[in-house]
Parts: sequence; C-alpha cells; structure tokens
Amino acid sequence: MMRRLIGLFTGMLATTPVLAHDFWLQPVTFVMAAPGEVPIVTYVGHGAERERWGGAIDRVVQFKSSGPDGVIDRKSSLTLDGPQFDAVLPLAKQGSYVLAFQSRPSLSNLPFRRFNDYVKTEGLTPIATYRARTGTQKRNGRELYSRRAKAVIQIGAVNSESAARVTKPVGLSLEIVPERHPLLMKPGEKLPVRVLFKGRPLAGALVKLTDLKSDAVALETIKTDADGRASFIIPHNGQWQFNTVWAEAISGNPAADYLTTFSSLTFGT
Repeated sequence: MMRRLIGLFTGMLATTPVLAHDFWLQPVTFVMAAPGEVPIVTYVGHGAERERWGGAIDRVVQFKSSGPDGVIDRKSSLTLDGPQFDAVLPLAKQGSYVLAFQSRPSLSNLPFRRFNDYVKTEGLTPIATYRARTGTQKRNGRELYSRRAKAVIQIGAVNSESAARVTKPVGLSLEIVPERHPLLMKPGEKLPVRVLFKGRPLAGALVKLTDLKSDAVALETIKTDADGRASFIIPHNGQWQFNTVWAEAISGNPAADYLTTFSSLTFGT
C-alpha cells in the first residue's frame, strides 16, 4: 500500500501544465436562436494533444453561470465522465450567459531547465526575477497550479443588458474580461480585453488568441499594458479562445515554491 501511495504521489508531482496547460470550456455552440439545453465539454491541451480534461468532481471548486436569470450554481450539472459531454446546461432565457469554472490546485514538479524555459515562454517575469534574485535557477520548479475558465453563450440578439453582462468581471482570481461583446465585432476589428489578477489590472501578462478550429499554435500573443489591457484582431467568424497564466512565489509550503493560475475565455463570433 505504501508503495502504491508513493507511486501515486510521484505521478501527481510529474503532472505538468507545460505539456498541455490550455484548459477551456467548449459548448457545442456559442450562439443559440432560442433557450434550450447546451452540452459542454472541458478540454485541456492543444492541437494533437487536445483531450477531455477528465478531472474528478472533487477537484472543482465552482462551476456557475451568470445570465438573465441571475447567478446559478451549475456544479450539480457536471458529470465529467459522460460518454460525450461533461455537462448539459438548461439555459432558460434570452440573453447572454457567462459560464465560470475554477479547479482546486494540483502539484507539478519540473526539472529546472524545463521550468526555466516554461517561465520564459509564458512570460512569468515575477518568477524569473525571483529565481535570479535568490539564485534558484537550478532548482526544480515546484508549483501548485489551478485553472480558471469562462465561456460566453448568447441566446437571441445582443442587447445592452447582454453587452453589460459579458464585459463585467465574474470574480475569478485570474480573469480575462472582454471590453466589448464579441458578437458586436465585425471580422477584422480589434477586440480589447483586460486581465485582472485578484480583482486588479495585471500588467505584463502574455495573452494568447487561439482559433479553436485550428488550435495547434496560437494565432497571436500580446503582453498586457500597464492597465492590464491588450487588443486582438478577430480575423473571421468562428470559435475563439484567449488564455493567460500568472504565478507568484510562496513560502511555508513543503511541496511547492510557486502558486500558478491558468485562465481562459472562450466565445463565438
């Protein structure tokens, strides 16, 4: 039994967000003509490595919707082991719905070279600065990482109430907030977004735009400005994902040195 427990713990430590850190909510459609049920899939990875998340229900902190019928806890709708979908949500009214998801932390332990490359690739400047200042560049990267995800579903026409809801934060600790309703955009126009960390604008975060129909490589990557803002050209109608990641050094935890959060926003145009 002890060997099994050690093996399970080691496997958990080896789990790495570097290989497949993108996580998002994928409704079967982002736009509906009338109220009804919407199947949802939770995905992780990208390109050929895309797969269903497969996390256990006890790893979910929250899954809720904010819509014309108020804020509703949707966690009881999650199955996470269904043959096709991870949830089927009944959306009862016309308007915009913003789905929000949060997971519990998991452990990751990366060899230092891979961790340093990951920190550079993801633009985690505070961690790079911390490791340089403390002389820990050759220590493994031990993280507690967790996931945040949002999805926008529109039922019927976009009105002022819909636009206001979609552009309002839902309170995730790391959150990508569109500053215009995506369905009000024309192909080729810029969609401005704002990244918030603990409710405040986050400067210097890398935000990636991915076409979910061709998600092996991000379409564009932009670093947020001093106000936490970045703007992206949406080249054509389709299904899209923004994602970003941020991390902080922590102390007093025997298993991890950093607390990392991944966040995404999915929507249709």
